[in-house]
Amino acid sequence: MTNKFTPPKVWQMEDENGGKWASINRPDSGARFNKDLPVGKHALQLYSMGTPNGQKVTIMLEELLAAGITEAEYDAHMINIGDSDQFSSGFVAVNPNSKIPALLDNSTDSPINVFESGAILVYLAEKFGHFLPTELAAKTQVMNWLFWLQGAAPYLGGGFGHFYAYAPEKFEYPINRFSMEAKRQLDVLDKQLANNQYLAGDEYSIADIATWPWYGNLVLGNLYDAAEFLDVESYPNLLRWAKQIEQRPAVERGRIVNRSWGEEWEQLANRYSAQDIDNALSLKPKT
Repeated sequence: MTNKFTPPKVWQMEDENGGKWASINRPDSGARFNKDLPVGKHALQLYSMGTPNGQKVTIMLEELLAAGITEAEYDAHMINIGDSDQFSSGFVAVNPNSKIPALLDNSTDSPINVFESGAILVYLAEKFGHFLPTELAAKTQVMNWLFWLQGAAPYLGGGFGHFYAYAPEKFEYPINRFSMEAKRQLDVLDKQLANNQYLAGDEYSIADIATWPWYGNLVLGNLYDAAEFLDVESYPNLLRWAKQIEQRPAVERGRIVNRSWGEEWEQLANRYSAQDIDNALSLKPKT
């Protein structure tokens, strides 16, 4: 028999609540220490980490560069969330929510700060005129799937990923609850991709760029080591899409930026030029 938990009248944080991120999670916001952010030579300054949310933006920037948009050159500075870098005064000034990624665009008279990964993708797509249709119906479909991802991914990451991979103990109820939701989401994507090459139709868009780092990485076995557990082979259309996008050169380039884990060639903590990525990829074993 398990002990029944009765919530107190007023919740208060305990000194240690367990889990991988217990040492950084707190119920208040704002800066915890004073430190300026580094600034590179390009107009676009990205402050991020190569998690799925961070990969969205670096993949987008690399796709823009691959499309010939030289103005999309950028500096990407590692924000190590495990070391609480996101709580510096400099980072909080760019993103008061203290979450990666955050972008500062210095190309305008007054610098523009952009935070929330979906907002950054829309900002870059509209600024440079790529990966977001202008025709109303087509744009609406892209936005439908972008907003689907922004609403769905927390159930995959903070829900399934936390309880399956990171929680200090394995509890049956939350793992079952969020596994069911994760599989429902995979089924939604698989059915949409049964009749569409990409999420919003025939054109690659920011909906795909936003979704692949979460659900593409998951079904390809790169996230939570959960591909077998979730039986991803039962989603053939989703797997086809994930493998297709994985082969894009800009995806290979973007997904290794601001990373400090994985194979040696996948670890590029900071990116200041295209050559930095070239140097990292040169270490990739030939197949």
